Amino acid sequence: QRLAEQKKDLQKKEAIFNILNSAWNFRTIQPQAKSQSLIANWDELRLFTTELGLKPKSSIGAFQKKAIDLTKKADTVYNTLPTPLQIPEFKSRFLVLLNQFRTLELYITLDEIPQEKVVAVIEEINKQLASIETQLDEYIRKSEVPMEQGESDMIRMLDTARAAKSIPKN
Repeated sequence: QRLAEQKKDLQKKEAIFNILNSAWNFRTIQPQAKSQSLIANWDELRLFTTELGLKPKSSIGAFQKKAIDLTKKADTVYNTLPTPLQIPEFKSRFLVLLNQFRTLELYITLDEIPQEKVVAVIEEINKQLASIETQLDEYIRKSEVPMEQGESDMIRMLDTARAAKSIPKN
């Protein structure tokens, strides 16, 4: 009876491994040529995308280790955003990506791996990576738009921190 249970368990793990192996394809961030200059010196992102391209081959344990490594690398990428990208549009996208990798790590390290959820999280990660790439290109596109005459003065006037403080009359 134990041998039958072990054989059944082994077949189940093999089926899970095959599903993970077929679903484990991550998109890499490949922005347009103009956006490349923005991230050219960002080594953490380069290491992260390299790690995304590597696929575990041996066992479910290898997938678990890879998920942990990807979570650590995503955390490093989020914490080392270049100064021009430290705006809400990028911070939120990278934070969502980090949380999705944490979710993947959680699902894949469970005793009973929920295969459908793992596949869904991988698809969401790929969507988020595409969103980050699109946002990089949008940032470059917006930065190339020239400012109109007087626009900088108008932006400065809208800054509430510079507003004159009103002194109440007694």
